[in-house]
Amino acid sequence: MVRQQVKGPSQRQLRVGEMLRHALAEIFTRADIADPDLQGRYITVTEVKVSPDLRHATVYARPFGSDDDGAGIIKALSRHSRFLRGEVARRVDLKFMPDLAFRLDETFDEAERIDALLRSPTVSRDLD
Repeated sequence: MVRQQVKGPSQRQLRVGEMLRHALAEIFTRADIADPDLQGRYITVTEVKVSPDLRHATVYARPFGSDDDGAGIIKALSRHSRFLRGEVARRVDLKFMPDLAFRLDETFDEAERIDALLRSPTVSRDLD
C-alpha cells in the first residue's frame, strides 16, 4: 500500500492568496461597498486560501474589534462576492480571477478558549 504525502500549498498559491488578501483589505479600508450591514464596520481579512488550480479562493474574515459573531458580515460579503471579485480583478493582475467564498475566521475564538482553559484553576494546579 502506497501512501500519498499531503503537501501544503504551493508558493504560487501562497503568493496569490496574499495578493488577494491585500487587495480585499484595501477595498474594505476604503469602504467601497454600499451595504447597510457593512456600513461603519471594520473587517479584518486574516487569510485567503487558494485552490491548487487558482480558480477558487476562500477568504477568512472577521469583524475588527467587535463582540458579535460576525455571521451577518459574512452573509453580506457573500451577497457582494461578484462585486468584490470585480474590484479585486482591477487591483490584481491574474489570468483568471478566482471565485471568492467568505468564511468566518474562528481562530481567535479558539485561541481565547485555549487561553481560558490554561488559566483555569484545575489546569494551573496541575502545572505547578
